[in-house]
Amino acid sequence: MSTINIIISTTLLLLCCVLFGCGGESAEVESIPGSQGNGPPTEFTVQANQSVADALALTDQRDFEDATRGFIAQPEELQVWLPDGTVAWDMTSYDFVTGDSPDSVNPSLWRQAKLNNIHGLFEVTEGVYQIRGFDLANMSIIEGERGWIIVDPLTSRETAAEAIAFARKHLTSRPVSAVILTHSHIDHFGGVLSVMEADRSTEVFAPVGFMEEATSENVLVGSTMSRRAMFMYGNRLERSPRGHVDTGLGKMPAAGSPGITQPTRIIDTTGESIHIDGVEFIFQNAAGSEAPAELTFYLPDKKAFCGAEVVSRNMHNLYTLRGAKVRDARKWGNYIDEALRLFSDTEVYFASHHWPMWGNAKIIDFLEKQRDGYLYIHDQTLRLAASGLTPREIAEEIQLPDALAASFPNRGYYGTLKHNSKAVYQRYFGWFDGNPANLDPLPPVESARRYVETMGGGEALLTRARADFDNGDYRWVAELLNHLVFADPENNDAKALLADTYDQLAYRAESGPWRDVYLSGALELRHGLPSRGMGLSNAGDLLRKTPPVEFMKLLAVMLNGPAASGKNYVINFDFTDIDEVHTLAIENSVLHHSTGKASPDAQATVRITHELFVNMLIGNAGFRDIMLSDDVAIEGSSVDLLRFFSLLEVPDDTFDIVTP
Repeated sequence: MSTINIIISTTLLLLCCVLFGCGGESAEVESIPGSQGNGPPTEFTVQANQSVADALALTDQRDFEDATRGFIAQPEELQVWLPDGTVAWDMTSYDFVTGDSPDSVNPSLWRQAKLNNIHGLFEVTEGVYQIRGFDLANMSIIEGERGWIIVDPLTSRETAAEAIAFARKHLTSRPVSAVILTHSHIDHFGGVLSVMEADRSTEVFAPVGFMEEATSENVLVGSTMSRRAMFMYGNRLERSPRGHVDTGLGKMPAAGSPGITQPTRIIDTTGESIHIDGVEFIFQNAAGSEAPAELTFYLPDKKAFCGAEVVSRNMHNLYTLRGAKVRDARKWGNYIDEALRLFSDTEVYFASHHWPMWGNAKIIDFLEKQRDGYLYIHDQTLRLAASGLTPREIAEEIQLPDALAASFPNRGYYGTLKHNSKAVYQRYFGWFDGNPANLDPLPPVESARRYVETMGGGEALLTRARADFDNGDYRWVAELLNHLVFADPENNDAKALLADTYDQLAYRAESGPWRDVYLSGALELRHGLPSRGMGLSNAGDLLRKTPPVEFMKLLAVMLNGPAASGKNYVINFDFTDIDEVHTLAIENSVLHHSTGKASPDAQATVRITHELFVNMLIGNAGFRDIMLSDDVAIEGSSVDLLRFFSLLEVPDDTFDIVTP
């Protein structure tokens, strides 16, 4: 093996590691088998949950009647496996969600979890069907003249293939004439390649901005967002009455192999009428509501409204706990108001999550309450801010009026009133609450050390925390012990009591994500960090459609600015099979990007096919593959290229959250 080949192979594998931590891992994050050590609910938690049960009409069966209406069939055992033997989807793991709510689960969340457990194939109205419970989202089927129009083909090839095969088993099998992708979140498009016809004759409709948003959303901040998503969705948690039970929006995101395809028709105009396979659709462009690119549609001949994810049977997130740009509550509410006016004669509602609804008066009431929920949070947050209240104060004070709070679809099963009000404040005013003490606070570890010292040391603080825990003051105990753990991360007694505290906060949470965040924090305090994060081994179909420019943007935020001080490098990347040239230049500790022509001033040029580049990212091309490939070459100084890469920091997708 020549020295230059070794340098080429090492350099390109370094690029793979720099971008995504060397790939090759399964998308399934390992869980802790058996009991995770969660404590029993205390008398205070039992009382808190009983108060919720007393306040809500939890025995109301109307939602259960809607969720089972039109039932056609259900798999005996719904499990979807990946080729490596890991599970992509397992509804059987939720078989424990039955009967009365256990003391360790908020009874309102338990009710939602039972509703989300109802799965199978259902008829919504004549010629419209839904497959629910095969993934986090629903797949809808609309009969056209020639074939099926598929709406939102789930997260992955595997779950989508299982869902459409089940539909074909119980309905008259037809080709897929069209696919509608309602928005740019992966649980609504990732399985598209499994439902399209092999000859690619299937039309694909999507909202304006879809491809850009769908391929770029998680690239720039992907490692940070995926780490936080492990907390939000409880990836490592056991599924049990003391573990993960539901996300509120559905069970949880599926694993597997996501893909994407270029739409053949873009929807950018509200009120646009299009006949798809003989069926009239009237579209609404709802960009910037629940997703940056989103649409809803109406079927006038069936008087059926598909709300996509603009409306759902829970309060949604204005800010999602995994981390994302804050959504505009006012715009969101106004889109629902627009849908009310455009589709006022609707008799059937169905959506990308949850179960349908029938009857004009009932649907109008539902849409009005969804609209007013977001508008109320928006308006009242700004009203309270105008009186001088800070985000934490607003979150503590704001309450939905009885008419909205009593409506189950407005309950905080996914988003919550507290963190959504903070999102509205953040959108308008940012992170600073106006108090000078919060302008330049000490960093967490230094602040924690001083708090602990001021309270008389770790033992004194721990004694106080135990007393407050015994009195059921769990929010305060969490705040106290978080200081102690950050000041003394080796204090196992503090970590154990903080984990017990998070258990109690989780058991009370009405929000599925809040429950999972608390329980994930408790798990890591007891068992430590995960051995790996979210991998890319199954994401090749999606990454091949992700423009190289998105990866170049990622490199810019990975540059170690202090280490790059005084360094100047220019590197060309020539993707030979797609005829794209990208130039990266370090100047003033900033990585600049341009595309079009190769820079004649570059110290090195990497010539590589886009296909090999993607195979490197997902771990399908290793050292030997690169060394023997005719699809890669380096011109110029390999030494300078290695020096350039040495300035880039590999993202850490298993970083500490509950410890410093």
